[in-house]
Amino acid sequence: MEIKDKVIWITGASSGIGEALAYQCAEEGAKVILSARREDELNRVCKNCNASPENTFVLHLDLGQTDNVEDKVQEVIKRFGRIDILINNSGMGHRTLAVNTPSYIDRKVMEVNFFGTINLTKAVAKQMQKQKSGKLVIVTSIMGKYGMPLYSTYAASKHALYGYFESLRQELFNDNISVLIVSPGFINTDVSTKLLREDGSQFGVKSDAQEKGMSAKDCAKGIVSAIKNNRNHKFVGKYEIFSVYVKQFFPKVFYKLMRKMTKDLK
Repeated sequence: MEIKDKVIWITGASSGIGEALAYQCAEEGAKVILSARREDELNRVCKNCNASPENTFVLHLDLGQTDNVEDKVQEVIKRFGRIDILINNSGMGHRTLAVNTPSYIDRKVMEVNFFGTINLTKAVAKQMQKQKSGKLVIVTSIMGKYGMPLYSTYAASKHALYGYFESLRQELFNDNISVLIVSPGFINTDVSTKLLREDGSQFGVKSDAQEKGMSAKDCAKGIVSAIKNNRNHKFVGKYEIFSVYVKQFFPKVFYKLMRKMTKDLK
C-alpha cells in the first residue's frame, strides 16, 4: 500500500510521534489532516510540513470531548471527499501510585485514551464502510501488553485498546477496512513531562528511558512502513520491546523485576 495521495488523518499531531508522522506522511505525498487540542502548535506543524495548502488541513479536536466527532468527520469529507487512513495517536498519561490516584484522573485518562479514541474511530469507520475501503491505525504502547508501577490506569487504557481493535479488525474485514495496532516502547519525546501527578499538575521531567529511546522520526518511519506492508501489529522501539517476550517466556523473571521496581519506588 502506497500512501502518496492518500487522505491521512493524524490525531495528537501537535508534538512527538504525531508531529513526526505528519512530516513523514507529507514528505511521501499524502494529504494530511492534523488534529490535537493545541491549535497554535498544529499550525506550526502544518507550516513545517512544507506541503501545498490544498494537501494539509488543521482540525482542532479534543478527544476528552467527542460529542462533535460526526461533525469533524464531515468537515474532513467536505475538504477531501474521503478518509483513507486514520492514525489514532492522541493520548495522555499519569505517574501516580494506583491507590493514591484520584478517580477523576483515572476517568480523564480513560476518557481520552479509550473512549475518545473509539468514538472518533466509529465515526470514521462508518465513512470507510461507505467507501468500502480504509485503514485504521491505533498507537497503543508496550504497556498494553503488561502493567508497570505508577502507570496503572494508563496501562489499563492501552490494554483496552488492544481488546477493542482486535475485535474491530474482524468486524470490518468484509468492508475492506484493515486495522494496524502499533506498540511503541520508549520514544524520545516530551510526553513524560506532561504526565499527571496526584494533584493534577504535570510531572515536568523527561525520563532517562525516554531520553535514550528511539527518535520520534524513526518511530514514524516504522509506523509508515507497517502501514505500507499491511501489517496487523508492529512493535516500535529499542531493547525495551523484548520485555514483552520476557513476560511471555520467563514470567517469573519478569514479575521479580516488576516487584523490585515497585519496591524501589516506595
